[in-house]
Amino acid sequence: MNDQLFDCGIAGGGLAGLTLAIQLAGAGYSVVLFEKEKYPFHKVCGEYISMESVDFLERLGLPLSAMDLPVINEVKISSPNGNSFTRKLDLGGFGISRFTLDSALAAIAKTKGVALLQGTKVTGIVFENDSFLMKTDQQTYRVKTAFGAYGKRSALDKKLNRNFLNPIHRKEKNYVAVKYHVKTDFPPNRIELHNFKDGYCGISKVDGDRYCLCYLTDSKNLKNNNNDIKLMEQNVLMKNPFLKKYFTDAVILYEQPLTISQITFGKKSTIENHVLMLGDAAGTITPLCGNGMSMAMHASFKAFGLTDKFLKGKITRQVLESSYSNEWNNLFLNRIKTGLFLQHLFGKNLLTNIAIGLLKRTPFVTDKLIKKTHGSKF
Repeated sequence: MNDQLFDCGIAGGGLAGLTLAIQLAGAGYSVVLFEKEKYPFHKVCGEYISMESVDFLERLGLPLSAMDLPVINEVKISSPNGNSFTRKLDLGGFGISRFTLDSALAAIAKTKGVALLQGTKVTGIVFENDSFLMKTDQQTYRVKTAFGAYGKRSALDKKLNRNFLNPIHRKEKNYVAVKYHVKTDFPPNRIELHNFKDGYCGISKVDGDRYCLCYLTDSKNLKNNNNDIKLMEQNVLMKNPFLKKYFTDAVILYEQPLTISQITFGKKSTIENHVLMLGDAAGTITPLCGNGMSMAMHASFKAFGLTDKFLKGKITRQVLESSYSNEWNNLFLNRIKTGLFLQHLFGKNLLTNIAIGLLKRTPFVTDKLIKKTHGSKF
């Protein structure tokens, strides 16, 4: 067992975990962060980030203004039959690959003094004597506060006996996500969202001469195509004429796509056995929420402020937990509900074709829905 008592332990080194670690270490706290992969690495993720996060990232030390990133201020949406419309994004966002972003934040975390343990997986978190034991295959670490920032699904969820894994939830749909980086040609200021049967695909420019192409589909589409991704793309996605063009003409930069499976969108708890959850670990965020990455970072901002008060003895652990849950719900619950509504609306051939036709004729409704998927600067 590691003899040091850390102020904070974080399971997961994605955006939520890294930005939380940087804030805590910057405030003088001892922080250990566990990441099962080694930076830099790619992640299955749409790589559009709302402008709500720009000031926050620059405060952490990330020089976004000097990185020549594409500014995205318009969206194009199509139905499976190819009907489409384009709208301006009032707040808008920017494009950056997770390969670039996460590794840059990891470097900042190291300079702040974070004990960044790469290639290290947390296998258990136990709360005892008003502190936590965070267990790995190598050793155990004791921390005063513990955070889960490890993504949509992890073996750690089973160890924490999380409710969303209850058999009653197994009837929920399972999804598969697939991501490529590609070379293609459309305006760099645009993000495109193209629907197909039981799924949708987002495409937008990121850093360098490349675009992120990432799609989510009901796992039945893959199963019905012999679990062959290429066959599914040909038989399902390419029924949409826009996607047919991209999959036919784009130069795919990965030998194999990145994939994750068994994705569900059931309700999760923001607190599990006194562990504060962030990002997808707190509530699985549909891509149509608009901005899961900004939501994860905003959650880290709120978690930091409350944890700072707790570690200074200004609030109790009970107040820390209840305040975090309340703030998380106030900030994100409506956005998640909007995303789930849009997810039910999109991806079904007839319903999506009708919906796109209606939204095309009622731009004020479209603008209202887009606004609900973006938050305020923090």
